[in-house]
Parts: sequence; structure tokens; C-alpha cells
Amino acid sequence: MTTTLGALEERARTRNGEFGEDALIVCDSLVRIYQSEGIEVQALQGLDLLVERGELVAIVGASGSGKSTLLSVLSGLDAPTAGRVRVGPWDLMAMSPRQRVDYRRRMVGFVWQQTARNLVPYLTSAENVTLPLALAGVGRAERTRRAKDLLDVLGVGYCADRRPGAMSGGEQQRVAIAVGLANEPQVLFADEPTGELDTATSHDVLEGLRTANRELGTTVVVVTHDSGVSEHVQRTVAIRDGRTSSEVVRRTHTREDGSEHVVAEEFAVLDRAGRVQLPREYRDALALVGRVRLALEESHVSVWPSGRPEPAPDPGPDTKHGRHREQP
Repeated sequence: MTTTLGALEERARTRNGEFGEDALIVCDSLVRIYQSEGIEVQALQGLDLLVERGELVAIVGASGSGKSTLLSVLSGLDAPTAGRVRVGPWDLMAMSPRQRVDYRRRMVGFVWQQTARNLVPYLTSAENVTLPLALAGVGRAERTRRAKDLLDVLGVGYCADRRPGAMSGGEQQRVAIAVGLANEPQVLFADEPTGELDTATSHDVLEGLRTANRELGTTVVVVTHDSGVSEHVQRTVAIRDGRTSSEVVRRTHTREDGSEHVVAEEFAVLDRAGRVQLPREYRDALALVGRVRLALEESHVSVWPSGRPEPAPDPGPDTKHGRHREQP
């Protein structure tokens, strides 16, 4: 079995050897440890992640994988324990409490899973959007204009005078996206934004996030356990046991007849310490347990069980990981 990294190596390569120098979001060996009922829990265990400016990225993983902790750190709601984490010019390891408040007001926006948590119930949609603008000292006329523009762009302009109780869950979440975008943040974080919605309504909310990314140029990071969300984004990053384990990158290709199709290419992720998490189905298929054999080939690395004899040299790179799947 072999592992190819292709585009991931290109994305991680930087000019002066500094990991993620040109990326908007950089996590370098990020660690978050906390105490739970007297027990030390390592939620993030040396996680590496790069997000480029203008990307639309989904972070997926099972419950307890560390994805929610990662979002809390990146959004400034939680402080990292060790490693390096930067969002734009902000060093999240070195921020004072006052700087952390300023960071959350100016640099990032946030959409919670719970619709009731995103909006003030006694304010209309327009008033909810103008509230963070008022706190930032924006003038009344500009607040009104920006609230109208955002609600219109997200397809809920007709809800401007409605309070949350008079809107559906999907409408509330799209208004919540408008609230998150009010102060023109560079990054919008969404925590399970479709977790309480049905499939059709979830599609509308995800289209709202795509609109924020495509039309407003906002970098969007969505954390979810819903695998269906990944079909709406450019890149899906899977987290397992507090580390990034794999990525799926989607690109649009044009066929010879001029029609377009989406190619999804899956990669294993090699972290800064040289660790790679092999998919469970690969480990099970080849009985990879404990020690394994490694061999450096001309264009790839071979991995096989330690109890088997060394195979003949592979004439070409294996394509199982880094495999292509066409999507309609």
C-alpha cells in the first residue's frame, strides 16, 4: 500500500521554511488539554491545519474527535495549550483578554448550531443584523443599508421585519449568517449549522454559506459530523483523535465535449512530525497492527505488515489513496 500527498505538499510549501506563511489560518502542532472531573483530556494532539484566504472548508469528524475544540480555539472562545495558531495577523497564543474581544468583533463571525442561540428573540431580523454594527460604532444609515444588503444577498430580505419566532429554522439560520457577516469579518465559522434542520432546509443554509464565500469573499469554515455537508464545499478535512487524518479536495474539470464534472480526490495527511493516519479499511484489509515495514521508493513510500516478506519494488505509484471519484 502507498500514500501519495500531491496537492497537500504544494499547499504546505512556503517561501522561507515557515509553515503556512501565506495561509489565512495556521495551526502548527496545536495542542489543547483540559481537565474534566479531575481527568486530563487531550482534545487536540499536535494538530496541523492550513486554510487559504477565500476557501470554503468543512471540518468533519466523529463526536470527541476534537473538531469542536478546534473551532472554539480558532474563534477565540477558548485558549490553546501549546503549539502555534494564527488567524490573519492575530497570534491566538499571545492575545490578552481585551485583544481576544477585539478579535471576535473584527476578525471572525460565528454561527451556532442552535437557532435560538444566534438571534435575540425580541428583535427583528434587521435589528439583529444591525446590533453588532451598533456595538462597533457604525452610523445608523450605514447599519440600515448593510442589514438590507446582507439579508437580500442571503435570500431572506422578506424576513427583515420578522422576529425569530415568526421564521422557520432555515430562515433563522440564514439571518444568523447575516449577523455573523455584519462587521465584515475575514472568516466565518459555523458550528453544525444544519444540525437541527431537515435535508431541504439544510441545503438552503449551506447555499447561504456558499453565497457568503462566493459573493462576499469571506473565508468560511464549517464544523460538522454530517457527511452530506462536504458535498457543498471545496475541501473537507477529517479529524480523528485530535489530529487531521485525511482531506478530500474537489475540483471542476471540463470534458472534451465541453461538459463539466466534479472530481473528488482523497489524500492522507502527513503532519509536521511525519505522522500519517492510515484509513481503518486499509489497516483491516492488510492486518496492519503494531510494527509495519516501510520502504522509500522512487516516487512513494510502501507500507506492509511486518510479518510478510518484503514485496518486489513497485513499478509505479499506487493510486488507491489519492483516488479519483467523479460526481455528477
